[in-house]
Amino acid sequence: MYEFNFAGRVVWVTGSSTGIGRAAALAFAGCGADVVVHANQSVAEGEEVAREIERMGRRALLVTGDVADRGAVLKMAECVRETFGRVDVLMNNAGSLIRRVRFEEADEAIWDRVMDVNLKSVFHVSQAVLPMMKPLGKGSIINVSSIAARSGGGRGSFIYAAAKGGVVSLTRGMARELAEYNIRVNAIAPGVISTPFHDRFSPPPMRAAYKDQILLGREGTPEETVGAALFLASDAASFITGEMIDVNGGQWMA
Repeated sequence: MYEFNFAGRVVWVTGSSTGIGRAAALAFAGCGADVVVHANQSVAEGEEVAREIERMGRRALLVTGDVADRGAVLKMAECVRETFGRVDVLMNNAGSLIRRVRFEEADEAIWDRVMDVNLKSVFHVSQAVLPMMKPLGKGSIINVSSIAARSGGGRGSFIYAAAKGGVVSLTRGMARELAEYNIRVNAIAPGVISTPFHDRFSPPPMRAAYKDQILLGREGTPEETVGAALFLASDAASFITGEMIDVNGGQWMA
C-alpha cells in the first residue's frame, strides 16, 4: 500500500557528511528526494555525499556551518530557499558529545557547548525551515535523540544525555505547537551505531561493554537507522506525531 517515494520533495539532513546523517541523506535521495547536505567540520566528506547524490540523478545542495550558531543557520536556510524554495522534511541529526567529562570536573563552558550543539541546534534549524515548510500545508521534522536520553549515558556523557533528553521533550512540544500547520514532529533514538562518533568518543573496552548489553549481539550500522527515519517522514506515518522510535538492537531491554 505504501512505498517510500519522496520524488518532488526536498529533505534537509543536518550533520550529513558522515555516519547516520550520511546514510539518511543517501537513502532519501535513493527514494527520489532532492537533498540538502550539511557539514561543519567534515566539509570534504559532505562534498562527496553531495556528489554521490548527484550520481543518483537527484539534486544536492551542500551547506556548511555550525548549527549551534543562529546566524550561520539563517544563512544556510537562505541558501536552501534560494536553491529549492521549500523544505518538506527536516532531519535534525547534527550533534556531538564534544568530550567525555565527569560530573564533578565539568564546567559551564562544556555544559553550554554540548547543549548548544545537541539541543539548541534543533530549535535553530527547525525555526529556520518553518517559513519554507508552512506554505506546503504539511511537513515532517525528525529529531535524532539517543538511547542516552533514557539511560543517562555512559561514563562521562551526562551532559550529552541531558541534551538528548531535552530533544525528546522538545520533540513533543514542537509536535503540539506545529500540528496546526499539519507539520508532524517525531524522533528516533539510536543505540550504539558503528560511526565516527563512537570511533572518536568510545574506547574499545567501553564499546565491548556496550556490545554485551545489546540483545542482537552487535553494534548497529548507520543504514539500519534509516528505515525509521524514512517511515516517519513518509505518508505511511501521516497520523504519527510526538513519538520516538528506538533503534538499538534491544539494548534498552537488556
